[in-house]
Amino acid sequence: MQATLNEQEVVRREKLAELLEMGINPYPAPLFEVSHYAKNIKEQYTEETKEQFRSVTLAGRIMSVRDMGKANFAVLQDSTGRIQLYVKRDEICPGEDKSMYDVVWKKLLDIGDIIGIKGYAFITKTGETSVHVEEFTVLSKSLHPMPVTKEKDGEVFDAVTDLEFKYRQRYADLIVNPGVKDTFIRITKMKNAIRNFLNERGALEVDTPVLQSIPGGATARPFVTHHNALDMPLYLRIANELYLKRLIVGGFDWVYEFSRDFRNEGMDRTHNPEFTILEFYVAYKDYLWMMETTEQMLEQTAIATNGTTTTNVDGVEVDFKAPYKRVSIYDAIMEHTGHDISGMDEAGLRDVCKQLRIDVDPSMGKGKLVDEIFGGKCEKHYVQPTFIIDYPVEMSPLTKKHRSKEGLVERFELIVNGKEIANAYSELNDPIEQRERFEDQVKLMERGDDEAMFIDYDFLRALEYGMPPTAGIGVGIERLAMLLTGQVSIQDVLFFPQMRPEK
Repeated sequence: MQATLNEQEVVRREKLAELLEMGINPYPAPLFEVSHYAKNIKEQYTEETKEQFRSVTLAGRIMSVRDMGKANFAVLQDSTGRIQLYVKRDEICPGEDKSMYDVVWKKLLDIGDIIGIKGYAFITKTGETSVHVEEFTVLSKSLHPMPVTKEKDGEVFDAVTDLEFKYRQRYADLIVNPGVKDTFIRITKMKNAIRNFLNERGALEVDTPVLQSIPGGATARPFVTHHNALDMPLYLRIANELYLKRLIVGGFDWVYEFSRDFRNEGMDRTHNPEFTILEFYVAYKDYLWMMETTEQMLEQTAIATNGTTTTNVDGVEVDFKAPYKRVSIYDAIMEHTGHDISGMDEAGLRDVCKQLRIDVDPSMGKGKLVDEIFGGKCEKHYVQPTFIIDYPVEMSPLTKKHRSKEGLVERFELIVNGKEIANAYSELNDPIEQRERFEDQVKLMERGDDEAMFIDYDFLRALEYGMPPTAGIGVGIERLAMLLTGQVSIQDVLFFPQMRPEK
């Protein structure tokens, strides 16, 4: 909590008091009928259409003012963009009382104040489409100074480029940097495109519990809370997989959910403790079908988001046009490390990690060791969308064994620009084998692996009723958003990323 006000904040509060003394409510009733928006006027106003803009009302935030005595030019920013205003003293104060211009407009308004205006559109002598203001209304007095564009050593920059400021005060970032808003609009288009793709194919969007008695469906460290009425611990979900598969058991053929998940792990440019995963499950399909469906969905989503299948991330061009390359995880490790680890036991894998200078600890089993090798030495090489397929069974406790390759499962991860974007399986539907896989996870937990899976006995009971052959996938929405909007940090695709408490 801020203890003292700075000079600008004191001055703004004094102006607020003056407005009130003049009988002007700086926070009036919310209804203000808007007839036009900045973008519409700038795009549609011409000499031929000017009759349509003889009377316009707009509302927005004052972003700058140029004082020219008895007239001012100002810039108004609304939800669609910015437009210039022309404010003339005798136009808005036709009688003897000039206080609305001389006092309110020139002395009591500040950058950041929200106003409503009425007037008409015109084109200035310099060719800029503008609005000639005939009336204005104060809709919200801004008491905190806005970040302003500054110049230093000949370079123009925004004070809000400071990352601490951007992420902690996203509301100010959105006001000052219009490109930030565009990023989040494109993310909404991306999500809508995915929904349209799934809905058009008959998928059903569902909701499953966020508070779970067992944190299942992934290998991750959960957040723990306590339910007072039931006097029991609960976990924020790390995944929704096991609940969606319960619905497949119940008779739905295709379900999906944009799942808000929580993992009590590290934070970096690609990880936030709170994030969104799209998961969907389809009965009577396998991971081969899922690969084809995934590449079709992502190709269409890229086009809907950006108008093209290509995107540029930090100077790297990525093309989402299908089909995508397929490489087995063992072949990938062989290619990029020179080690053939197929068939190796845990001791052999530990020796390979030592040779490759990969740090491991005693809690890691075969699956974790293979994952460390691939993640540390191979993943970064896959820039264009690539399906890494056919993982060892130890890495995939929820996945059906490969139909023709001993010791492997039918799983793929989609790697793009060196990062995992999606993870998918032919789902394990044998309840006896699933119980054995869960028991293997418990052994890893006993060795100290705090990301190993719990046994979910209710899920095993659901499988015992019979789950049809099923394909499932999880797609990291923020990571996909980073790619399609050209961002290099997950914080730039989250409105309010997690941060340490403010000092």
